[in-house]
Amino acid sequence: MSKTNPGNYFEDFKVGQVLDHATPRTITEGDVSLYTALYGSRFALQSADSFAMDCGLEAAPIDDLLVFHIVFGKTVPDISLNAVANLGYADVQFKSPVFPGDTVKTSSTVIGLKENSNGKTGVVYVRSIGTNQMGAIVLDYVRWVMVHKKDHNAPAPEEVVPDLPARVDPAVLSVPEGLDFSDYNATLAGSPHYFEDYEVGEKIDHVDGMTIEEAEHMMATRLYQNTAKVHFNQDQMKDDRFGRRLIYGGHIISLARALSFNGLANAQLVAAINGGSHTAPTFAGHTIYAWSEVLEKADLADNATAGALRIRTLATKDKPCNSYPDKLEDGKRDPSVVLDLDYWVILPKRPNGV
Repeated sequence: MSKTNPGNYFEDFKVGQVLDHATPRTITEGDVSLYTALYGSRFALQSADSFAMDCGLEAAPIDDLLVFHIVFGKTVPDISLNAVANLGYADVQFKSPVFPGDTVKTSSTVIGLKENSNGKTGVVYVRSIGTNQMGAIVLDYVRWVMVHKKDHNAPAPEEVVPDLPARVDPAVLSVPEGLDFSDYNATLAGSPHYFEDYEVGEKIDHVDGMTIEEAEHMMATRLYQNTAKVHFNQDQMKDDRFGRRLIYGGHIISLARALSFNGLANAQLVAAINGGSHTAPTFAGHTIYAWSEVLEKADLADNATAGALRIRTLATKDKPCNSYPDKLEDGKRDPSVVLDLDYWVILPKRPNGV
């Protein structure tokens, strides 16, 4: 009997199946430093203990997306080792902050299956939950991924496509206990623009661009212990339709979030991801740009010092965003767009309404 894990293929999944993933992970300050080196994120709350403590927290929390990637990475050997591509996300809720020294683990439940018309691949929908060492949920999300079939003659399962919410209700957004922006230092944060300064429909070109390097992408993906073959195995991928390794979609999300600092520097926390799609493949050598649109504004039920913005961020490859590339005249997406992400961020309200 083989002692190695070939990963699950589409026909191995069953709706209702529960997968408890291996390798809990203690997140350290070293992980934080490496994440900063890879993406250059400058949000003050995650960058300085002193700033976080002035905002009522015990220390600088781990970047929300670093938590996402590590929780996500646990799922790969069981869900997407044989993936064609990760397709999207929905109902992603960051429930509790994670601090250096906390340990996270992940379990997933299969909530949907749909075989593709080619009979060679299918889409698997899973809800994954990350918990800390105390059993508290830190992240709860749905994703769907296209997975190869091992046996193309295996019968198609009954099609189940979950009904997913279009957005996370802002009334249920989780705010870290103790968060207080009453004495917020906008100078140290890097922007004078508070919650009140943003308007629904406003578009922001984040201006800067960042070129993806193969070595950095592979280092980042290893940091998350993400073992998907499409990111690492050039010998295998040379015979794929693209002939080369794909960049992990989460890498693009982190690049877009880091780039969004220029225009959204006070958006200190990602509270939820309403939905997201990787709309085109990305490869090493592409330069990523990003622009954002404010979709919605909301007060927070339990925190008068902060508000929530619903943001749609589009990332492009090799195309600056001063023209806000999105849909073409024929309704098709601009081919430069590689990410379309809809999410909620938390930022300070202007102190004393001034």
